[in-house]
Amino acid sequence: MENKEFAKKLELRTRQFAISIIKMSASLPKSAESLVIRNQVTKSGTSIGANYREANRSRSKKDFKNKIKISESEASETIYWLEIILELNWIEPNHLYEIMKESKELLAIFTSISNKL
Repeated sequence: MENKEFAKKLELRTRQFAISIIKMSASLPKSAESLVIRNQVTKSGTSIGANYREANRSRSKKDFKNKIKISESEASETIYWLEIILELNWIEPNHLYEIMKESKELLAIFTSISNKL
């Protein structure tokens, strides 16, 4: 697979992930405590793809690497918030595992890209 084709597919994948995070966040309980978690997981989960898109439009290799590292960091943070949600039993575990699996795969992809730079 060519780099441009890979980039387009990963952009689509991260956008689909962002949508699944937004939908999952909307189903969280309506409490003051969950509002904090909802905002955090939504920000980190949607930021992965936004930063990856920016990386693909970067002006330099240094800027590209910086955006990739941000995507990697946001994927890791998203996993953290999903673990919190799981431990609080706020979402049915089977649904959460799918999102968690995808976030771990995205983290692995961005870690791999970052390590190769």
